[in-house]
Amino acid sequence: MNLSVRPFDPADSDALATILNDIIIAGGTTAYETPFTPMQLRDKLHGSPTVLCCHTVLQGDVPVGYQVLNSHPRLPDGVGDIASFTRRNPPAKGAGRLLFAATQARARLLGLAWLNATIRADNVPGLSYYRKMGFVEYARSEAVPLTDGTPVDRLHHRFDL
Repeated sequence: MNLSVRPFDPADSDALATILNDIIIAGGTTAYETPFTPMQLRDKLHGSPTVLCCHTVLQGDVPVGYQVLNSHPRLPDGVGDIASFTRRNPPAKGAGRLLFAATQARARLLGLAWLNATIRADNVPGLSYYRKMGFVEYARSEAVPLTDGTPVDRLHHRFDL
């Protein structure tokens, strides 16, 4: 079935919360450690003043992932902070590439200079995805503790627009 991308709709919240929570529960690939209710995710993606854009990828009519671009207080003006989450079982091949094309286009319209992606050092699929999209590591935050105290480095990647 073909994939398509559109702006996030609050009606996507149930499906996207399930996808995100499956990733959180599996562990090791997101900085999020606490699952979201659909309402919490909707508010984070739709009601937050930091959201610059959010896109949902659909397989047919079914949401199979999303990508959000936020402003972030630790980043300079003109920089967006990107995060991506797609269904794992079964994977939605090509979803990340479609999402990034939409986000990149919107970021350029917003006049952003570059995008930041902060990825856990143990998130091999996430590191691979962002590097395939053209992101380059520019900084590292060492030994950032998880809620259980486990230290995990965070790798900061940059994509110049």
